[in-house]
Amino acid sequence: MGNFIIKQLRFVRDNTIRQVKEIDDTASLFIPEGFNNHIKWNLGHIYLVQEKFAFHFIGEKMEMPASFPELFSPGTNPANWGEQVPSIQELIQLLESQVDRIENVLENKMKVAVGPYTTSTGLTLTTVEEFLSFCLYHEGMHFDAIKSIKRML
Repeated sequence: MGNFIIKQLRFVRDNTIRQVKEIDDTASLFIPEGFNNHIKWNLGHIYLVQEKFAFHFIGEKMEMPASFPELFSPGTNPANWGEQVPSIQELIQLLESQVDRIENVLENKMKVAVGPYTTSTGLTLTTVEEFLSFCLYHEGMHFDAIKSIKRML
């Protein structure tokens, strides 16, 4: 665990998981007034985006259920969900193993050129390191949403 970005990814992820560890499936579906999504959507969205940013753009195999893009992509909404919704425990398990996979596959590829890809916020990413660094910002935004929703439970 020598790379500073991997260390920060693990720190952020551990904090995200700590926030939701005690939340049950019913509570994870609560959408407060003024919010578009619930805790479960935020967790699935964090996972999906990090899979894409860590693995997809460099051509590595992503590991996610086939239903995830339909459920958790930007612009999706739980109001349109069908039957194949993972439990909060399934999401936590996926999130717990994701950083280890990133470390195992990408630790020695941080400077590899990728993209370029411009995020919806206007930042252009061109290396594995830049993609993973952006994941810190992205997860932090959703961590804050999770904390806000949790306070309203």
